Amino acid sequence: MTGLRVGMAQVNPTVGDLDGNAELVKSYMKKAEDLKVDLLLFPEMVVTGYPPLDLLPPRELRTEDGELPHGPLRFIERNRLLTEQLAAQTSNMTAVLGFVDHDRSNIYNAAAICHDGRIIQVVHKTLLPTYDVFDELRYFQPAAQNEPISITIAGRRLTLGVSICEDLWDKELEYQRHVVDELARKGAEVIANLNASPFYAGKRLVREKLLRSKALALRRPFFYVNMVGGQDELVFDGQSLAVNNRGELIGIGKPFEEDLVMVDLDLETGTAPTIVMPPEDKDESIFMALVLGVRDYFRKAGFKKAVIGFSGGIDSALTAAIAVEALGRENVVGVYMPSRYSSDHSKRDAELLSRNLGTSFLTIPIDEIFHAYEKTLEKSFKGYRADVTEENIQARIRGNMLMALSNKFGYLVLTTGNKTELALGYCTLYGDMSGGLAVIGDVSKSEVYSLAEYYNRHRGFEAIPRSSIVKIPSAELKPDQYDPFDYAVVSPLVDEIVENRRSLKELADMGYDHKLAADILNRIRSAEYKRWQAAPAIKITRKAFGIGWRMPIVNRSREET
Repeated sequence: MTGLRVGMAQVNPTVGDLDGNAELVKSYMKKAEDLKVDLLLFPEMVVTGYPPLDLLPPRELRTEDGELPHGPLRFIERNRLLTEQLAAQTSNMTAVLGFVDHDRSNIYNAAAICHDGRIIQVVHKTLLPTYDVFDELRYFQPAAQNEPISITIAGRRLTLGVSICEDLWDKELEYQRHVVDELARKGAEVIANLNASPFYAGKRLVREKLLRSKALALRRPFFYVNMVGGQDELVFDGQSLAVNNRGELIGIGKPFEEDLVMVDLDLETGTAPTIVMPPEDKDESIFMALVLGVRDYFRKAGFKKAVIGFSGGIDSALTAAIAVEALGRENVVGVYMPSRYSSDHSKRDAELLSRNLGTSFLTIPIDEIFHAYEKTLEKSFKGYRADVTEENIQARIRGNMLMALSNKFGYLVLTTGNKTELALGYCTLYGDMSGGLAVIGDVSKSEVYSLAEYYNRHRGFEAIPRSSIVKIPSAELKPDQYDPFDYAVVSPLVDEIVENRRSLKELADMGYDHKLAADILNRIRSAEYKRWQAAPAIKITRKAFGIGWRMPIVNRSREET
């Protein structure tokens, strides 16, 4: 029996922190060396962090003779130098590191195969995704070819195939190239795939199915190492996977945290001891993703404390719960801002939530300020009845109060609107939309309720007050006001439109009322200008508003009804 100890280092780099990322890689190389790992795999672009976006030069910024701009070139050259320095640490193992490579006029999403203290081969990514949150053709040149490499590891000559992320997903867009198939045909005995694969609910099952099918078809073991951590809107969940040549699971990384996953592979048979895939709870996964997204947004951006408007409703309660889990209760400030329309039960629920979560709690009444607005605008509004204008003034006063606390004390304001509201435009610009991060901006109203119930089960008591969960949603901006939607119907309808791009006919065929579906479609189109000004939302679905949603603001496209 010839054994190969493979380590998958699912680490949490920070975009642009080249030195910090190199130190992170170095620390895991030391751990792996102590554990006598033979082959150590790191995620895609681990040296630069992913995605670096315009820290790299877009193609149109290159000079007429094809040279790279000086500023981004220095960044790229620094990442290459650090990769070479990391390679020098590999005297006792083989390591594969994701980085950015370049020649005179092109840059490449690349992997450095490091062995015996040096880089012995560089592999370039072949399939460059340009869908949803990905825009790699803006920066990178695809690989001309990808050859496996023969290395002596663990006293045996091994032919290793290295691919990068999308190179494995060749059937997603019916690519003409099938990179891992080519590597297998060229003699690769083991195939490693380096990833920066963002989370969405159910993604682990999709990856597992793909790996099993590839391993079975090619009769090769696969090692899929994934990044972990939050980066702007994206969350990388880790959960690196390894399967043997029969498609059986032989390794899995922890969800939403760094991990060094080790697998002892029998090279003669292509197998290793199998393990059972742990069960996955959808609500738990989404909650963990949101917690990691908030924690890393604060940690990597340099913020310490969050401030949240506590309304007594379920959305602000869930946002607060996530913030407490991410930052600690001592770093969350809740602010209750009552007006003449605020109910007694909202005040009680806001205070109870703060006590249950252990946060700081401030009460800042807004009615005097609102009255001043009314007096100031009285002459200009003469002859006009009160309407949504006066309602939105209250929301904007509250937004200004939170931003004032942010400016004075350095807090980051967390907005509390959910995806359903954001889709429908049921939110106020410069009011409840004010803030630096939309924690639940990709969470549907239906999922908000489900996550609230999950959190209470997780905590073992009703940390989110039961009354906040069961009450009829209301912004309390005028007497007897309630949200004008049946969320049990509208929330899944919005999801079908946004995530699955359902047409009016398809929605009608699914049983949705034609008039309601047409109204919701129109509301979603009309609210685009608001979403362009919204805080970034942590992505937990296949299609989130943000960098993966590119609808024009001015849009007269209308489906025939």
